[in-house]
Amino acid sequence: MKTLKCDLCEITAEGETFEAWMKALHPHYNEVHVEVMKNSSHTKEDMEKWMAENKARFDAA
Repeated sequence: MKTLKCDLCEITAEGETFEAWMKALHPHYNEVHVEVMKNSSHTKEDMEKWMAENKARFDAA
């Protein structure tokens, strides 16, 4: 089990896999970082970049 901080604040989430960590972080994002989740200017490329950067953080932990 890995524990990583949110990429935007100090809250942590746990997961056995990157996908499980993302799932655990999702409610936090929806509650605290709602402006990020609802930002219509984010593109598919933005999402792919976020996924790649955070997968690398997860793998390095």
